[in-house]
Amino acid sequence: MSTPPPYDLIIFDCDGVLVDSEALACVVHADVLTEYGYTITAAQVHERFLGRSAREARLEVEGELGRVLPDTYTAQLRATIDRVFGEKLAPVPHIAETLGKLSQEICVASSGTPTRIRSSLSTTGLIGHFDPHLFSAMQVAHGKPAPDLFLFAAAQMNTPPARCLVIEDSVPGVTGAFAAGMTVIGFTGGSHCRPGDGNRLRAAGATIVIDDMRKLPALAAQMLNRDEITAI
Repeated sequence: MSTPPPYDLIIFDCDGVLVDSEALACVVHADVLTEYGYTITAAQVHERFLGRSAREARLEVEGELGRVLPDTYTAQLRATIDRVFGEKLAPVPHIAETLGKLSQEICVASSGTPTRIRSSLSTTGLIGHFDPHLFSAMQVAHGKPAPDLFLFAAAQMNTPPARCLVIEDSVPGVTGAFAAGMTVIGFTGGSHCRPGDGNRLRAAGATIVIDDMRKLPALAAQMLNRDEITAI
């Protein structure tokens, strides 16, 4: 009789892990913020807000500006992202074939809004792998790097945190999953990733870092132990 895998549930971040959206979103976010009087580059958006919710990013910006951004800001940000994603959004390389090889249950835990998560996965043809198990930071009190979203997703999927494996591309995401008591694989295969990102994800708590989704099924089938697996 074969040994069951050590994890019952794999929790995927969405942006930068399932869909190659982060580079596109950083440009849009920077352009719209600059238009509304907060001058910032796409690289700075990447550095400061990657993996965090738009709600938290907005609150931080408003605190620095000393004023509330108008409702038209959020509407314009969403409309521009919708247009750009509709034209250019693609799935992360090899993710569809990888999802088809996993034996565990899977779900999404993303800093995006429920509408954005569903739209992104629908645009890239991945929605069928996850629907209806799509969980958003909007459903919890505190988004990443707090553990709330990961614990919420595990509870909704009736899985103990110790039996969850999380795939994340950002330091806030890895930090939150690690704080939730889950094993984390860092992913650096998105077009937004930079040299040194792997080291940053490890420092935040990732047991291992991969840059190719085709490596995931084999890893998910074995116990990831920091002392036993240090590179792949």
